[in-house]
Amino acid sequence: MSNIIEITDFYAPELDVYARLSEVQLLRLYEPNPGIFIAESPKVIERALNAGYEPISCLVEDKHLDGEAKDIVHRLQDIPIYTASSEILTKLTGFQLTRGMLCAMKRSLLPSIEEVCANARRIAVLEDVVNPTNVGAIFRSAAALHMDAVLLTSACSNPLYRRAARVSMGTVFQVPWTYLDKEDGITKLQQLGFKTAAMALSDDSVSIDNAKLMSEEKLAIVLGTEGDGLTLNTIANCDYTVKIPMSHGVDSLNVAAASAVAFWQLGIRE
Repeated sequence: MSNIIEITDFYAPELDVYARLSEVQLLRLYEPNPGIFIAESPKVIERALNAGYEPISCLVEDKHLDGEAKDIVHRLQDIPIYTASSEILTKLTGFQLTRGMLCAMKRSLLPSIEEVCANARRIAVLEDVVNPTNVGAIFRSAAALHMDAVLLTSACSNPLYRRAARVSMGTVFQVPWTYLDKEDGITKLQQLGFKTAAMALSDDSVSIDNAKLMSEEKLAIVLGTEGDGLTLNTIANCDYTVKIPMSHGVDSLNVAAASAVAFWQLGIRE
C-alpha cells in the first residue's frame, strides 16, 4: 500500500502530533476552530471513525500492520500511515503504544446543551473532574449503564484526551457530550425539565434507592471533583442531595466508582 511510510526521520513535522505536541497544544492547534486529538488502539480508533471523526494520519508498530491494526489500515488507504519497530516508536514517542497504534484525528464542533439533552431522560453532569482516567471510566459506565449523555464543566479533563478516550474504550465517541457553565448549569438543566441530583454526603441526603428519586421522568446525576466533591453552591441548587449507603466506616467512593453505582441504580432500563 502506497500510503504506508516507514519512519526514517524522527524530526519530520508530520510526526509532531505524536511526539512533540502536548494534549493542550493539540486541542488549541486550530483555534478558534476545533483542534486535534490522538486516538489509541484499534478499538478506540474504530469507534471514533464510526462516529464520523476525520483521520489525519496513523502511527503503527510494524508487526501490527497485518495484525490487530489490519482492518483499520485497510480502511484508511487515503491517509499517511507511519510505521516502524516497537523500539523506534518508543524512542520517538517515549512510551509503548497500546495495541501498537495511534491515530491523529480532527475534533468536531461540539453540540449545544439543548441538542445533547433533546431526547435524554438520564444524564451525567461532571463538575471539575480533572483526572482523565476518571473521566474515561465515567464515560464507559455511562455508556454501559443507561445514561443518555454527559455534560462537563470547563475544568474537567477533556474526554478526547488520549488517556480518557482509551480508558473509556472509545465510548467517548458514542455517548453525546458537551460543556455547560458551572455557575448556571444546574438552572439550565432545570429549565430543560430535569430534576437534578447532587451526589454528596449531607445531613439531608436521601438514599440512592429513594422511590421518588428513582421515578423522576428526567434526571441529571451530578458528580464532583475527586478531592473536594461538589461545591456548596451546586449542592444547594440541586433538587436532591443523594448518598450511596456505605459500610465498614467507609465514607465515600472514588468518583468513577460512585458514578457506576449511581448510573446502575438510577438509570432507566427498558
